[in-house]
Amino acid sequence: MPRIRIEVDGTTYEDEVEPRLLLVHHLRDRLGKTGTPIGCDTSNCGACTVLMDGLSVKSCAVLAVQADGRAITTVEGLGLDGTHHPMQRAFHEEHALQCGYCTPGMIMASIDLLRENADPAEDEIRAGLEGNLCRCTGYQNIVRAVRRAAAEMRAPAPGQEVTP
Repeated sequence: MPRIRIEVDGTTYEDEVEPRLLLVHHLRDRLGKTGTPIGCDTSNCGACTVLMDGLSVKSCAVLAVQADGRAITTVEGLGLDGTHHPMQRAFHEEHALQCGYCTPGMIMASIDLLRENADPAEDEIRAGLEGNLCRCTGYQNIVRAVRRAAAEMRAPAPGQEVTP
């Protein structure tokens, strides 16, 4: 079996994995990162979105062996010293979730969206999150949350450090 070495949420892990093991299953079953939900296993819903070297990927469409030597950030790895990332805070404050199943993937995809466009318009947010599905909210509050987080991340409060 191949041996991989990946950094997940700042911690390095070495493990032997089957070549066909999906990254989402490695994260959840081997590393206990259950904040990354398994939605569809077909890359349609985006619930399992994580950041790989800072870019959003659907972890059900990535083999664990493809993550070898890479840095993975899950929703559990966001924020500093127990504080929430601005995107997590904005999702909470704007009530951008109902059942919450899609929320981790939406948050991670939104962070990547803001990496590419720090001040997106509503239509750009909707287009940027097109690959992430929510069956509960109607997206209006999600769009508001992304705009709120974008504003905060462009101009953080004094003394408040923001990391992508």
